Amino acid sequence: MSKKWTAFAVPVVSVLLGLFAGAIIMLISGNNPAAGYAALWNGAFGDLFYTGETLRQMTPYVFAGLAVAFAFRTGLFNIGVEGQLLVGWLASVWVGVAFELPKIIHLPLAILAGALAGAVWGFIPGFLKARLRVHEVIVTIMMNYTALHVTNHLIRNVISDGSDATDAIKETASLRSPFLENITDFSSLHNGIYLAAIAALIMWLMLEKTTLGYELRAVGYNQQASEYAGMSVNRNIILSMVISGAFAGIGGAMQGLGTFGNMFINSGFSGIGFDGIAVALLGGNTAIGVVLAALLFGSLKVGSLNMPLESGIPNELVEIVIALIIFFVASSYMITWLLGRFKKKEAK
Repeated sequence: MSKKWTAFAVPVVSVLLGLFAGAIIMLISGNNPAAGYAALWNGAFGDLFYTGETLRQMTPYVFAGLAVAFAFRTGLFNIGVEGQLLVGWLASVWVGVAFELPKIIHLPLAILAGALAGAVWGFIPGFLKARLRVHEVIVTIMMNYTALHVTNHLIRNVISDGSDATDAIKETASLRSPFLENITDFSSLHNGIYLAAIAALIMWLMLEKTTLGYELRAVGYNQQASEYAGMSVNRNIILSMVISGAFAGIGGAMQGLGTFGNMFINSGFSGIGFDGIAVALLGGNTAIGVVLAALLFGSLKVGSLNMPLESGIPNELVEIVIALIIFFVASSYMITWLLGRFKKKEAK
C-alpha cells in the first residue's frame, strides 16, 4: 500500500469511524443520529451566516494546527501552542490599542507583534532543549500556565486600569472585513481567513522547497547524521520552535484583531492550542491536511451549537465525537492494517 494513499485514507476512515461511533452513542442515549447530524450540518453550513461562522472558527485552528505540525515535522512536540497563542493574542491587541497609525502600517505591525510574542515564547523551550536537553513537552506544558496567568495579570494591572478586558483595538488594526461580513449575512468572518491560507502555503514552501526546510526536517529525522553532515543541530532545534511559536502567535492575533477586537481575562485555556494538536494529527502534519482538518473542527464546533436547538441532543456529544476521531487517528496502525487486508482481498 502506497504511503500517499495511506496518508489520505487513514484520516478519512478515522473521521467516518468517529462519526459512526457517535451515532451509536446517540442511539444508546435515546436520540436520533440522523436528526443530530442533520442539525450539526445545518448549524455549520445551513446558511451563509453559519458558513461564515464556521470559516471564522476555522481560522485560528489553521494556525494552531500549522504550529503543531511544523514542530512535528522537525522532530519536536510543541504542546505549548496554547500559551504561545495567548501571548500572541495579548501582544497584537496591545499594539492595536496603544498606537495611532495608518492601517497599512498598524495592522501588519499588530500581526507581527503577535508572531514575535509567540516566537519568543517558543524560543525558551527551544533553547532549553538545544542547550540543556530539557524535554520540550515538560517546558511547554508549564509555559502554558505561565502564559495564562501572565496575560491575565497584564490585562488587569498593566494594559487596563483594573478592568477584566482591554480597550477595543483601533479600527486601523482590525481584521474586520465589511465585504466578507456582507456576503455571509453579517457573520464575524474576517480577513484572517486569507492569512490562514497564506500561512499554509508558506509552511509547505518552507518545508518542501527550501534548503532551510530540508535541514529542519533532517535534524528531526536524525540529529547524529545531520550533525555529521555539517548541520547545526542546536540552531535548527531553536529555529523550529521559534517558527512554530510564530504560527501560534499569529493564531492568537486572529482572535484579538479579528474575532473579538480586544482581549479579556481568561479563567481557563481557550482550547484552540490543544485542539491544534488534534488538527495536526488528523491532517497528517501536512499544510493542506491541516487546512482540511481545521475546517472539520470548525464545522463541528460551530455546528454543535445548533444540535440542542434543532434535535434536542446536547452539544457536548460533539466533544465525544472529536475524542473518538483522535482515538482512531492514534490507532492508525490498526486502520492501516485493515485497509491493507481489504486491498489484498480485492486483488484476489
